[in-house]
Amino acid sequence: MGLFGFKKAVMPSPEEALPGRSESLPVPSTHAVLGSRLEPPFPVGFERAIFGLGCFWGAERKFWQADGVFTTAVGYAAGFTPNPTYQEVCSGRTGHNEVVLVVFDPQATSYGALLAIFWESHDPTQGMRQGNDIGTQYRSGIYVFDDGQRAAAEASRQAYEERLRGAGFGDITTEIVQAPTFYYAEAYHQQYLEKNPGGYCGIGGTGVSCPVGLTVGS
Repeated sequence: MGLFGFKKAVMPSPEEALPGRSESLPVPSTHAVLGSRLEPPFPVGFERAIFGLGCFWGAERKFWQADGVFTTAVGYAAGFTPNPTYQEVCSGRTGHNEVVLVVFDPQATSYGALLAIFWESHDPTQGMRQGNDIGTQYRSGIYVFDDGQRAAAEASRQAYEERLRGAGFGDITTEIVQAPTFYYAEAYHQQYLEKNPGGYCGIGGTGVSCPVGLTVGS
């Protein structure tokens, strides 16, 4: 339960959501690992992806370690409260998900490769939680920027769902929606596990991978 008995695993309505603020939260100018910019502008021709797969600390590390990734940042998306704080998101009263923004070079990697990291780094069948982390901010989500990303995400979801069912898992609960506003999380959350190597990760996975050729990229 969240603040004043609010149910953290139930999406609030816009009327129930906290009011937030007009000012964005300050973030570092450069990535603690990659040395690249955290905020736009990004290099011409590079593309963006946003994923939610549980606690964003461990999720971000998965992506910054991938080939072809220019930068990553953690933040909040797909809720109602403008410029929320971490405490507000954890209350369950913003509707936001903990997400990772990935900026990548499509000449060096593909959206399909990033989707494979997404699916294989968490259990997408758990609804509003990941393991012991319970709440709307831990739901599985893919937030797409164009029709190509949507087609790739939906095709990969179908492919992984077949594999997961065969392995005894339930139905995938991942939401695939148009990319909403991305609100950068507080500075201390950015590249958290680089700054705190012994910190909580929360990223596991199902152990189920997709056969070559089934993950569709753009």
